[in-house]
Amino acid sequence: MHEENKAAANGCGKIRRGAQNGAALLALMEKTGYSMVQQNGQRKFGGPPPGWEGPPPPRGCEVFVGKIPRDMYEDELVPVFERAGKIYELRLMMEFSAQLAIKILNNYEIRPGKFIGVCVSLDNCRLFIGAIPKDKKKEEILNEMKKVTEGVVDVIVYPNATDKTKNRGFAFVEYESHRAAAMARRRLIPGTFQPWGHTIQVDWADPEKVVDEETMQRVKVLYVRNLMISTTEDKIKAEFNKFKPGVVERVKKLRDYAFVHFFHREDAVAAMSLMNGKCIDGASIEVTLAKPVNKESSWKQHFNGQISPSSENLLGFPNKEDGTQKSLGKPASLSIRLNGQHSPAPPEAERSTYPIFPGIKLTPISMYSLKLSHFSSAVMHLDYFCHKNSWAPPEYCLYSTTSQDGKTLLVYKVLISSITDDSQSYFMPEKLCTTVEDAKELAAQFTLLHL
Repeated sequence: MHEENKAAANGCGKIRRGAQNGAALLALMEKTGYSMVQQNGQRKFGGPPPGWEGPPPPRGCEVFVGKIPRDMYEDELVPVFERAGKIYELRLMMEFSAQLAIKILNNYEIRPGKFIGVCVSLDNCRLFIGAIPKDKKKEEILNEMKKVTEGVVDVIVYPNATDKTKNRGFAFVEYESHRAAAMARRRLIPGTFQPWGHTIQVDWADPEKVVDEETMQRVKVLYVRNLMISTTEDKIKAEFNKFKPGVVERVKKLRDYAFVHFFHREDAVAAMSLMNGKCIDGASIEVTLAKPVNKESSWKQHFNGQISPSSENLLGFPNKEDGTQKSLGKPASLSIRLNGQHSPAPPEAERSTYPIFPGIKLTPISMYSLKLSHFSSAVMHLDYFCHKNSWAPPEYCLYSTTSQDGKTLLVYKVLISSITDDSQSYFMPEKLCTTVEDAKELAAQFTLLHL
């Protein structure tokens, strides 16, 4: 009986504390005039505050605060932070039981033989639009999307790697809400809308990887995009060292983007503010903090988990220390975009064989009418990918060298050509193989990762 009374008392205590917190937060909002909204696992206080005019504060005005007691809320935090100046926005991370719900309820047998699937809901507001004429500018694409869909907030267009006056043939359209994006996708998918006389490709954009703020506060690597192909790593290092000599540790450049590693985080943040929008070799660059790669996902999703550990080593996947990924959105993964579905990646292709019984009807089909899940090799994936994007089939050029112990080592260079224009791109892994089959598979994997 004593334990029951104790539990009841604890329950009453929690209710009283909850009521007290609610009253304190209401009093805070009435006193300050700030609004408070709870969404995406956090509670936002302000942003902008009452009477604010003009754009939000620039980069460098935000701080991360850790080790906050779990029973402390805005009514106690705001007075402390206001000592440093006017608060534009305060985002308080809240604890919810989404992961627990997934753990308990995913594959739960809700009826005999009926299992439900539970996963994190993605509030995706961005669509991928492909097959866009490469001479169209951002404003033209934005206007076309606004003509036929509602709630368009922005259009993200990336310049062509070799010709900065052209786009890459695709864009991302950002909508004000998930519902607006879903309605736009439903309207655009049938193919009745043909801007500039072209049939466009429409699907969900691959959601941007979410990295917790505590992790991002430790990042000291910058992601730099829209570089010229001809710009060297030495040139990038020199440009980023200008504001403070010796702060850059190293630079890794891949085609028209690069990762700039700094010795200290504060120098990375300062360089980001100073260099974003600057011109290097005639190209206006975009600079953001690089997002650490999740080793369990990242690029390997392109192959539906079919890259073997040995292939990962050959490809040189980023290790835990310096792995980074692009910080902006990208097209949906190959499996999702090529299948025209917004669904989990298809299972690995079935490798079993089956007997041909007398009387079985065999129908001639094209390999391109199959789903991506029917292919188990990167070579076939690449061929399929090029066909779906209306590109010429990939061309493989074989090269060889001799190792110190006399072995013949092989590597393929892959040429990808666009049918709609004269652009060409070459891809060649920095690893050698002992067999032709391994070299070709590795080159296809490498090319898929960088397209």
